[in-house]
Amino acid sequence: MPNYSIIHKQDIFITEKYRPDIGKDGPGFLSRSFERHFNERPYLNHTCYLFLTKTTRERSRQQSNWNTLCRKFLVPKEIQDRETMERFMESVGQFESIVNDSGLARLERLSTEEITGTEDGPGIIERYLTLSSDGSVMLQDMQLNPDGMRIGDKRLCLHTLSDLDDLPGRVRTDGRYERLSTDRSDCRLSYASPVGIMLPCDHIYNQWIFIDDSSENLARFEKTAKNMQSLSRYSRSNQINKEWLDEYLNVAHTNGLQSVRCHCNVIAWAENGDELRRGEKDGGSALAPFLALMECTPRHNTTDLPVLYWAGIPGNEADFPSEESFYTFTEQALCFFTAETCYRNSLSPFGLRMVDRLTGKPVFLDISDLPMKKGVVTNRNKFILGPSGSGKSFFTNHMVRQYWEQGTHILLVDTGNSYKGLCDLIRRKTNGDDGVYFTYQENDPISFNPFFTEDYRYDIEKRDSIKTLILTLWKREDEPPRRSEEVALSNAVSLYIEKIKKNRKIKPNFNSFYDFVRKDYRKVLADKNVREKDFDVDGFLNVLEPYYKNGEYGYLLNSDKELDLLNKRFIVFELDVVKDNPVLFPVVTIIIMETFINKMRRLQGIRKMILIEEA
Repeated sequence: MPNYSIIHKQDIFITEKYRPDIGKDGPGFLSRSFERHFNERPYLNHTCYLFLTKTTRERSRQQSNWNTLCRKFLVPKEIQDRETMERFMESVGQFESIVNDSGLARLERLSTEEITGTEDGPGIIERYLTLSSDGSVMLQDMQLNPDGMRIGDKRLCLHTLSDLDDLPGRVRTDGRYERLSTDRSDCRLSYASPVGIMLPCDHIYNQWIFIDDSSENLARFEKTAKNMQSLSRYSRSNQINKEWLDEYLNVAHTNGLQSVRCHCNVIAWAENGDELRRGEKDGGSALAPFLALMECTPRHNTTDLPVLYWAGIPGNEADFPSEESFYTFTEQALCFFTAETCYRNSLSPFGLRMVDRLTGKPVFLDISDLPMKKGVVTNRNKFILGPSGSGKSFFTNHMVRQYWEQGTHILLVDTGNSYKGLCDLIRRKTNGDDGVYFTYQENDPISFNPFFTEDYRYDIEKRDSIKTLILTLWKREDEPPRRSEEVALSNAVSLYIEKIKKNRKIKPNFNSFYDFVRKDYRKVLADKNVREKDFDVDGFLNVLEPYYKNGEYGYLLNSDKELDLLNKRFIVFELDVVKDNPVLFPVVTIIIMETFINKMRRLQGIRKMILIEEA
């Protein structure tokens, strides 16, 4: 930015009440109850503006005894020079490009209508003058009293940081916020966050940086330091001031820093004067605990409130009184800028409802598609990590319920019955059409039918999964099948599928497959002269006999429920009992993978999700 420019960052925090759209038919009872629970919940709404102003050398040195209202014209003649304004607007454009290209923040230039307003709505000037977020309040009288200022029923209170004696010896860009930090992780907030989103009242936090001629400032300080040197014999304070000036000049010249002026203030208001006076004792301030986090001493300023409020009007930064600023460098001045804001709703139609951890306001977040679109992540996988009792399953229930309501196909692998209640809720909501829960009980053991499909469509993945399942039951882990056995089994599966497609009276399950191999396929092998050492049919049937009809595991692959899991959107496999069973666990694992792969291949354009609990 050119010399004699002003950067004014204005953060406005106004209390609003959350108003959900509870009139529309929500996707479910829990979602509607969630919205009703937070209805009328108060929260601080944050709006941030950045004003860039070009002024003149003489105007930047004006004090509070001078005001534009006392002049015949509002704009100085120097600013009316076309070439000067073109250079300034070019610098503004470069400034905007640098900030937007950083990817950390985005600036949107305000139009004339957004500043001044229209017949249909107010602009930012009218909203500032009424201290309202939407400008719905009519313009009201302003009253200036010796003990404060009032706009309508709102009583204003001003605290300033304009004196070096009120500031700490060192400032920083950010700091650790103990409330949300742990011994292993830090929650970092900006240095000025205590007077930003963390200050729980209606307020405006103004941050000014005045860019003067840095070389002229340093030359003036050199001259002042010499005068202090010559006067040091008369006063000890002159010698101390001289040492401070020398230190400032040494830092500026050594590091090549730009000398600027800075000022910050907080304007808070309330309709009840007692609310502002509450907490103020013996000249103290209710802001003291928050400014103490910045290691600053608050100064309750009643005299300069009207002047600083006037200078804070958007576009009127040049009327700032110069005596209210202090000299520093650009880097240190930027430490007083706030960097936090309210959580914003994601624009994506897909996401989940969370709440702002400071105010409790519901926020709609997209943690899948939007991060991918922005390049923050390269995949949509998620890992939920936390100690026992920290709420992992509670959050996961909350997440998968909302994903299911938005059309996602969800397959859950659980240990501990964490999702039984949600599955029952979905089953009742869909009248039994969805919400499938697989678990093992003595009176109702877990059972599947891997051969069943509603449309009799057996693609490559389906055939391979059936083959893999039978191989798992047939061969031990340390007993790899021979090539001839793999070919014979693959042919058996293919011929069986062709048979049940032609004759749909045959019930597809493991029992009918076992009968097919024992009778029909035995003849096929005999006609092809397949030797017993290449494929031992009797040995094959003998190993698989426990899974046939009245065998020990005859229930496992012969479920009579005939569930086609392809079109079921919420499926839970509860493995707490079978996870240590050497027979059941491999079978269930294959069924899980076959189910999800089938969804991945056949359900194009539909969101799918597999979630493994405490793997």
